[in-house]
Amino acid sequence: MAEARTVAFHTLGCKLNFSETSTLSRMLESEGFEKKEFDDKADVYVINTCSVTDNADKECRQVVRRIQRKAPESLVVVTGCYAQLKPKEIAEIPGVNLVLGAGEKFNLAQHIRELAKGDSAKICSCDIEEVNGFHSSYSINDRTRTFLKVQDGCDYNCSFCTIPQARGKSRSDTIANVVKNAEHLVAHGVKEIVLTGVNLGDFHPPAPDDIVNENHPNKENFFSLVKELENVEGIERFRISSIEPNLLTNEIIEFVANSDRFMPHFHIPLQSGSNRILGLMRRRYKRELYADRVHLIKTLMPHCCIGVDVIVGFPSESEEDFKETFNFLHSLDISYLHVFTYSERDNTPALNIKPVVPMQVRHERNKALRNLSYMKMQYFTEQHRGQARKVLFEGHVNNGMMEGYTDNYIRVTTPYRKEWVNEIVEWKI
Repeated sequence: MAEARTVAFHTLGCKLNFSETSTLSRMLESEGFEKKEFDDKADVYVINTCSVTDNADKECRQVVRRIQRKAPESLVVVTGCYAQLKPKEIAEIPGVNLVLGAGEKFNLAQHIRELAKGDSAKICSCDIEEVNGFHSSYSINDRTRTFLKVQDGCDYNCSFCTIPQARGKSRSDTIANVVKNAEHLVAHGVKEIVLTGVNLGDFHPPAPDDIVNENHPNKENFFSLVKELENVEGIERFRISSIEPNLLTNEIIEFVANSDRFMPHFHIPLQSGSNRILGLMRRRYKRELYADRVHLIKTLMPHCCIGVDVIVGFPSESEEDFKETFNFLHSLDISYLHVFTYSERDNTPALNIKPVVPMQVRHERNKALRNLSYMKMQYFTEQHRGQARKVLFEGHVNNGMMEGYTDNYIRVTTPYRKEWVNEIVEWKI
């Protein structure tokens, strides 16, 4: 469809999706498309979906309806995890013209050119087993910080998760290419890079032909990557977005503790403080290992910020299991929680675990942990009151205010000053 020249994007879900949307946007612009804001009229709307929870699926349907009301003549393309998992379901949503699975996402421009309004919804997808390529991506929304994708897919098959079905096997960029992307971002004035992936700690680039042994000392891994990135001149800050506790090794923690560029901030998924539930979830650690990781981080970096993912209402989670989780989190020296209410996903082993936790109970447990998170963050911030820490200020203005984050992820808000945008300022908390 040659006349389609304006395109708008809407992203649902994780940082990885934002980095991929940004890359798709740049690809289309290089093909002659003009990018529009999502609230503007555009010839084509692209929705990059998530499917971690049922809510993400509903959100996608709502977005399509919004487009239909605003621009009924426009083309609607849906891609991302939901598109890979349930392409037929999406194709039946009135207004959707094209569904692109994981293997076709980065051929977006070619597919749009072949589209015509009025055709029945077209599905371009394949079995996830056939998706094995790696597409490096990064987001540049403003110059301050960017999300750089270095790994994709997951081999872990946790019993509640559809991501392996949506994104395929674990695969990674090469270290040389990640460094090249980082150097490219320096030229764009980026000061902070957040490393992202589905299972970031499982970063393992394809080995050179002469390395056949998996345990060869020259085999590259996530630790090799962070050591290499430390040497990139011009990037002042790196953050590790989320890393599994069993893959967060002592050497990585020790390296960050002694690094000038890697920030004292970890986000470590826990999911449950009950070893019984962790076993049913098919997680690869017990809570004792998690506590050891937190203890080592806080011993080496008392000022370090630690974020935690946790799921409430997993099948068969009793009041006792939940109390175990609550008390475990309460006892840990962590800074904040991301709390997820368990959501049934098709084709996951967790569906066979009984009894099901009533939805009202799930919501009550979510609220209890969100309250705990608020108290943890207040306490963490209070510990740093009066300290001077370095803040990287962002360019967004809201009611005359700007915000930034300290090295250890405390949010700072102050009246807007143009000269502070994308600058690191010594700040008294």
